[in-house]
Amino acid sequence: MLYAILCYDSEDVVGAWTTEQDAAVMAKLDVVQRKLAAEGRLGPVARLLPTTAATTVRKGREAMVLDGPFAETKEQLLGFYVVDCASLDDAVEVAKELARASSSAGAFELRPLSVFRPGGLSS
Repeated sequence: MLYAILCYDSEDVVGAWTTEQDAAVMAKLDVVQRKLAAEGRLGPVARLLPTTAATTVRKGREAMVLDGPFAETKEQLLGFYVVDCASLDDAVEVAKELARASSSAGAFELRPLSVFRPGGLSS
């Protein structure tokens, strides 16, 4: 089953990292990503631009388009992984590896995926 592993953290904290700090965290995450890719389990990975670049479409009788982030929280969605995992327990282990590699506060939210348009993972 595919799981989306959503990366939440404080944009202010991550945005304040020096180039060297950011590169060090990305290098640690790359180790986990390479392992998952070698196992044929890694799908798309993306780092999102800051919430200041976000646009939100609110549902209702008429769609309302808003500039800015979609949620009012202290942590923002910064990016995501799509990983092929045998079970939720397996996905939790992957998220724990990513958490150890990221060396920051925040959270990883795991959600099973239903694929509407296949692609991205080699089967």
